[in-house]
Amino acid sequence: MAVTDEAIEKIKGMIVSGALRPGDRLPKESELAAELGLSRNSLREAVRALTLIRILDVRQGDGTYVTSLDPQLLLEALGFVVDFHRDDTALEFLAVRRILEPAATALACPRISDAELDALEAELEALGPDPSVDELVACDIRFHRGIVRASGNGVLCSLLDGLSGPAGRARVWRGLTREDAVDRTLREHRAILDALRDRDAEAARSWATAHITSHEQWLRTTL
Repeated sequence: MAVTDEAIEKIKGMIVSGALRPGDRLPKESELAAELGLSRNSLREAVRALTLIRILDVRQGDGTYVTSLDPQLLLEALGFVVDFHRDDTALEFLAVRRILEPAATALACPRISDAELDALEAELEALGPDPSVDELVACDIRFHRGIVRASGNGVLCSLLDGLSGPAGRARVWRGLTREDAVDRTLREHRAILDALRDRDAEAARSWATAHITSHEQWLRTTL
């Protein structure tokens, strides 16, 4: 194990064991290095790495603190990682989305309010018959995010937000190359909304699956 990896594991161990809790300030660098049996350089590298993935928060002039460790905060790093995907691996991300998002849509079915459904429908209507690709993609992202948030599961919402990088790129590509992309997307969105209004969780799950599967099939054919 590399020295920096060892340092990361030791700090992680302190957090998992409860020796360091969310919001706690880390001991001074010299004290912590001695306590963990690490060089100060390897400790600094470990702190940098854990700061990047939002485990630690370095506050200039104040010290280094354990963050809230809220899952939504920690999962922000997923979007950073996802941005480095290759175009062909977008299929793998879409496959994960196809598993998770229909489940989130079904969870949202009894929870989403009529006012939230009205707001989503109003956004679809505001697009008009001939939106630009950018307008369509932005609306598509807001539409799905609004439904997933209504599921009440913050972890699921954060995971799907993290997966929106490649999904967003695929949406743009699809919009530019398929003449029926706008009509088909809006039809599928309205079918999902209708199922949610009917409080039919299985229909909502099925329409969400069909919607994402159509993206996946198109991308597979294109690649």
